[in-house]
Amino acid sequence: MADLEIIGVPFSNYVRSLRMLCEEKGVAYKLTPSRPHTPEVTAIHPAGQIPVMRHGDVALFETKAIASYIDKVFPGTKFIPEDAVGMAHVEQWVSYGNAKVDKWIMREFVVPQAFADKVKGPDMTKVNAAVPEIEKCCTVLDAAIAKTGHLAGKNLSFADMLVLPMIVTAQAFPLGKEIVPKHKALMAWAEKLTGRASWTKTAPPPRA
Repeated sequence: MADLEIIGVPFSNYVRSLRMLCEEKGVAYKLTPSRPHTPEVTAIHPAGQIPVMRHGDVALFETKAIASYIDKVFPGTKFIPEDAVGMAHVEQWVSYGNAKVDKWIMREFVVPQAFADKVKGPDMTKVNAAVPEIEKCCTVLDAAIAKTGHLAGKNLSFADMLVLPMIVTAQAFPLGKEIVPKHKALMAWAEKLTGRASWTKTAPPPRA
């Protein structure tokens, strides 16, 4: 069958999550660096968002759908359990990651700082408004991880891979460096997972 192709910029947290899944499963894949709304992306995703995927005649958009496909189609360790309870727990934390962690860390905290106007600087009113919500997210994640060392069950799952890049990205900014280390289980989890080969192998190149 044709090679698996993941399409999207390598510094996207969602692209990295899928690449980590491939690395953990030992799935060969091709990364095609493409920004949102480029022709190769909009050909698959109606809203032009990344990542998208091609595998032979199969084309998919939305990170969780792509992850479920990869985990089901390819052999190796299952990072989305097949039993109903395990699968539901992963789905639960993936949904929380998308609805809360991505919203408050990436959309409301990181983006206003990373893509700030070079003259005006970041909108710190927006950034500061996100801080209490990030604190809440970290408290929730910390409590979950403290039980088993992972978000869903006792083993590494795609839920961990989805949330990890967001937590690490938060720490690239001063306020994030203050928030995350206060949550001991969350910090230990991040330090452990960033030591895995799947993390180091998917490091994006320096941004110009």
